[in-house]
Amino acid sequence: MSPTIHLAQQPEADELLGRSPLAALVGMLLDQQVPMEWAFSGPYTIAQRMGGDDLDAAQIAAYDPDAFAELLKQKPAVHRYPGNMAKRVQQLCQYLAAEYGGDATAIWRDVATGGELLARLKALPGFGEQKAKIFLALLGKQFGVQPKGWREAAGAYGEKGSYRSAADITGPESLAKVRAYKQESKRAAKAAKET
Repeated sequence: MSPTIHLAQQPEADELLGRSPLAALVGMLLDQQVPMEWAFSGPYTIAQRMGGDDLDAAQIAAYDPDAFAELLKQKPAVHRYPGNMAKRVQQLCQYLAAEYGGDATAIWRDVATGGELLARLKALPGFGEQKAKIFLALLGKQFGVQPKGWREAAGAYGEKGSYRSAADITGPESLAKVRAYKQESKRAAKAAKET
């Protein structure tokens, strides 16, 4: 059974995220410089524009780059920077096709530890340390992917009861808590720079 996800705050997009590991990965990739809901609704929009109800890594990897960029640029755009993100999504899918046979779940299916999973996530195009830790926490908290030491490998994002990231959003109330946490973090960072 697929988990109930509330990251896009749109039923159809969230349903796709819950049943499609690739969609969840692509949503996480898109989650920068745009509101989280916009980023996580992106996989659903891409799937619809490609004429399907899911994403296929091999199909996206082989898609003509200019045509794929145009898919993301159509109004409403999938991202604030649709051309750049189209390249990133294709790079991610090309990597998945080459390294994991296009199967996103293969990234975590046979890992023994959270550290091993974190290393695999950090190897993904477009996934730096922070994004990899957040996605690891999301896998553990909402998808039941919990190899030994996953919370420790996810760092603060893996903490039980925290409201730091997409990993902690289970509905409107938790979304508001995560937004408040992020705003406070930005204020604290700004204040630290000014002193």
